[in-house]
Amino acid sequence: MKIELKNMRHVYPTGDEALKGIDLVIEGTEPVAIIGQNGAGKTTIVKHFNGILRPTTGDVLINGESIANRSTASWSKEVGYVFQNPDDQLFLESVQKEFEFGPQRIGMPEKEIRERMEWVSELVGLKEKLDLHPFDLTSTEKKFCTIGAIIMMNPNALIFDEPTCGQDVEGNLRLRRIISELKEKGKLCITISHDMKFVVDNFKRVVVMCKGKVLLDGKTEEVFSQVETLKQSFVTPPPITKVAQGAGLKETVFTTEAFIEAFEACRKG
Repeated sequence: MKIELKNMRHVYPTGDEALKGIDLVIEGTEPVAIIGQNGAGKTTIVKHFNGILRPTTGDVLINGESIANRSTASWSKEVGYVFQNPDDQLFLESVQKEFEFGPQRIGMPEKEIRERMEWVSELVGLKEKLDLHPFDLTSTEKKFCTIGAIIMMNPNALIFDEPTCGQDVEGNLRLRRIISELKEKGKLCITISHDMKFVVDNFKRVVVMCKGKVLLDGKTEEVFSQVETLKQSFVTPPPITKVAQGAGLKETVFTTEAFIEAFEACRKG
């Protein structure tokens, strides 16, 4: 899967310019995190990846094809979008029907739907709750219900908008397993998150948005090493990373173990 943005701008009907000439390529199966303060343009940019929003100028190419060539419904078969608020996505009377709805609309064979139901319901932790009404689920379970509904459609890329919001430790671990398994199955996972610990634990590439532009884009260690540039986006590195930077360690670390190793190496050196 390859998503390419070429000098893409988006201006809302109010006249506000949300995206200001974005050039960006996301390709392959390595998960990518998009971070930045509220209003930086994160959600606006990912809503262009399957045509929910269309560029004012410039272009978005999916595997070389312009987003303008097809409807959002058509693109959703290839790029699935999980909304930040589950209540914006759930509308049927059972978890099972939520999982079946998308695949049935795109013509997936019933045998495949049943097979995917078994795998997906287990993956998102709702195998024993398929008969429940989605609004009888906990807020965490609702989130996983929406994630499961999109995975059921078997898109080549999936966008998660703030999936850790409201999650506990167990929920974050499940999200980690989901992202890892999607990668193993050849899927591209793009995630918006304000949880920097979750970002550094699960993503090797980070895109930093600031005021409608891409401020930084690169390997996670390299991005979080650019302290002064990050300040422009009001992004705060994980606590252990800040401690290491404050101690003058040259290496960018994300775990206590890595901090100790870097500190010992610095002391001996």
